[in-house]
Amino acid sequence: MSEGQQGSRWGRWLVVGVLVAAGWGIVHGGDHPTTASSGASPSATPSPDGAAPSASASSPSESASTAPSKPSKPSGRYDPADYAAPVRRYAAEAGVNPQLLMAILYNESYKPHDPELERAWQRGKPEASFGIANMHRAAFDDTKPGRPFADRKWEELPDDRDLAVQAAAWHLHDLAGQLPARPSAPLNHDELLALGYNAGAGNMLAFARGVKVGSQAQSYLDRLHDNWAKSGTAVQ
Repeated sequence: MSEGQQGSRWGRWLVVGVLVAAGWGIVHGGDHPTTASSGASPSATPSPDGAAPSASASSPSESASTAPSKPSKPSGRYDPADYAAPVRRYAAEAGVNPQLLMAILYNESYKPHDPELERAWQRGKPEASFGIANMHRAAFDDTKPGRPFADRKWEELPDDRDLAVQAAAWHLHDLAGQLPARPSAPLNHDELLALGYNAGAGNMLAFARGVKVGSQAQSYLDRLHDNWAKSGTAVQ
């Protein structure tokens, strides 16, 4: 979920990135290993590949020889379109529009989605969101009961992009369940859900009643429109 003015955030992310890179060089002298979890491959995308295979105890050389590289591994360049398969799977599982889910991943791709950078940022800002779908702890914990990922933790989101996509899909499902059958706003179903994802259920319901969309929410909606066509192409 978007967390405010992106320009200033990028500056802060760059500072965090420099600090984390320095820390890696001093402490690790190499790449930081990712956390093995039951849904760590492939990855999102996320989107939200999709069936959460169990982690293997094999050595790095064995893993490289027996399993192909999968896009859910949280390292390197991030492109939401790489997670089209889990987006389709989890959107179908949760009964939401895969194009909407993919568009939200694009909306939320404004910051670096590296596990170490996310955790460094979160240490200084405990209310920050996690994962490629930028989900806050409260939203994740409210969404997971009774779901296939009920035993998973919010702290796993940076390392498991499939989990991030699955949680986002079910969160959209829950938001949809709160919408009135006939909203009075000049916004369609997917637009309202996107605003709910970004601004919370209370604001979504206010918008559904016809309350004017504010500048920050409108900016999120504008980006959704900009990302809509390529999101549809990605999930075809």
